[in-house]
Order: sequence, then structure tokens, then C-alpha cells
Amino acid sequence: MNLLVDFLCRFGWGLAAALVITPATLVPAGFFRVNLLVVLGIATFAALLGVQAMPPTTWVLPAAAAAAAWLGSIAWFAERISGGRMFCAATAILLATATAVVHTAGAAPEPGGRGAAAALLSGLVTGLTVHGMLLGHWYLNAPGMRVDVLRRLIDATLAVWAAQFALVAGSTVAAWAAAAPVTAQDGGAAAAGTTTLALVSLRWLAGLVGLPVLLWMARETLAIPNTQSATGILYVACLAAILGELTAQLLAAT
Repeated sequence: MNLLVDFLCRFGWGLAAALVITPATLVPAGFFRVNLLVVLGIATFAALLGVQAMPPTTWVLPAAAAAAAWLGSIAWFAERISGGRMFCAATAILLATATAVVHTAGAAPEPGGRGAAAALLSGLVTGLTVHGMLLGHWYLNAPGMRVDVLRRLIDATLAVWAAQFALVAGSTVAAWAAAAPVTAQDGGAAAAGTTTLALVSLRWLAGLVGLPVLLWMARETLAIPNTQSATGILYVACLAAILGELTAQLLAAT
């Protein structure tokens, strides 16, 4: 349950942060409203599970984030852009704090000295990828929306992936240089049998190698432009991101 709460906080933080960087002048208010309701559901689930799984009173953070997301959805429904963006930022900050607290408390420990930064990057990778897929769907509701909005979001996702890859690769090299066992999150084949090796391979193939390839394919598809095909590719990218990050959390915790 601790791993699930940790993942929900990370995922919610990534989705809320993606809304913050999405240009409100180019994307309809309805998109923000609907996606804040998605974050509301994730934060509420995290708070309910966190009553038992989190340290005392920590569940208040995702609960407050759920309240902020609800108020933000009302603001976007009324097309109050300034208020809507403020609540998006508040939701992102609350869920980022919850992610850091859960990580520090040891819900999903990640060795290697990377601290909460690794957890926040993990949430951004997942959240931005799913956000891109949802934004691609929105072109069906707003066909006149500029294609470069989705392209810039994919670029941001690739930048976050690059930061995460550098962090993981750096930790792996440092562990090898110290002749210490490398953690499964870092892609090291620790002496834990073929199951661990298979999960490590899945982590690398899905989250660290396959994801950027899929994101780049979606970006190139937008040059046609074909938003529906790009969205289909982003569907697969979502699976790769979620699978990669969940596998990383599981291996790090064990």
C-alpha cells in the first residue's frame, strides 16, 4: 500500500505540474477543468489510503491537494484563468511536498543519495507523458488548437526524461566505480536471480530506452501533422512510462 500511495502522489504531482506549464491562452479552459478533476481523484485516493500507510497527519497533504484541485476545476468552469492557474500551482506544490515527505519517510526508499529529487522526476516523467496523451485527445474537441502546443509538451517530457536518465546513469557508474552492489532502480543486475534481472531489464527497456523513442515518434508524427496518430503513439508511451516507474519503485523498495 505504501508503494501505491507513493506512486499516486508522484503521478498527481506530475499531472498538476503539467497543467501549470500548459499555456492557458492556447488550450481551452475545459481541458484544465477535466484534468484537474482527474488529479482530484488521484489525490483523494492517495489521501484515503494514506490514513493508514503514511506517517501521522501526512495524509492531509494529498487531501489539501484534492481540495485545491476541486476549487481549481470550479475556477476553470467559470473561465477564471488567473484563479485556475493559481489552484493548479497550489495543487502541484502540495502533491510535490507529499511526494517528498512519503519518500523521506521510507515508503519507497531509493538508495544512491538522490533523495526526493528522483521521486519528483519520476512523477514528472509519468505525469507529463499521460498529460500529453490527454492533450492529444483534446484536439478532437478543439480541432483548431495549435499543434505546437503538444509538440512543446513532448519536448518538455523529453527534457525531464534526459534529467532522469542522467541521474540513473550517474548513480550506476558511481556504484560500479565503488565496487558496490548496484540497486535494481539504477539498472544494476544485483545477485537476486533471474526475476530481478528480468525486472531490471524491463525498467531499462520500458522507462529508460523505449519511452524516449516513443516520444520522438509522436513528435515526428506531428510534423505531418496527424494528432490522432501521435496520440495513439502516446498511449503506448504512457504504458511504457507507468510500467517503467512502477518497476523502478518495486525494485528500489525490495
